[in-house]
Amino acid sequence: MKQKFATKSTKKLYRVLKDLEIKSILEFWDGHKHVDMYIPDAKVYVEVDGLQHYTSPIQILKDFKRDHYSKMDKIDTLHIPNEMLENHLEKIAKAIKGIVKKRQNK
Repeated sequence: MKQKFATKSTKKLYRVLKDLEIKSILEFWDGHKHVDMYIPDAKVYVEVDGLQHYTSPIQILKDFKRDHYSKMDKIDTLHIPNEMLENHLEKIAKAIKGIVKKRQNK
């Protein structure tokens, strides 16, 4: 298993979520694959995606398969393009916090 390292964008989101008191795990291994971040309280994987996730048919098909298996484990995946995170980090983090709050109240 190759060691993965969090990208700069993922680390920024992690820090903002931590400031918002949202527990997350960077470069989480679910037993089959690495995900950029896992938020256990909401059962959400967060993937911060580069352009290839939207322009490469091979990568898109891989992502479909990864998301399918995550769904089977009852975990949703939130895909965030790098560009969106660069321009809207605080808004995205607050929206994720809202998801965590709603799911904790179920």
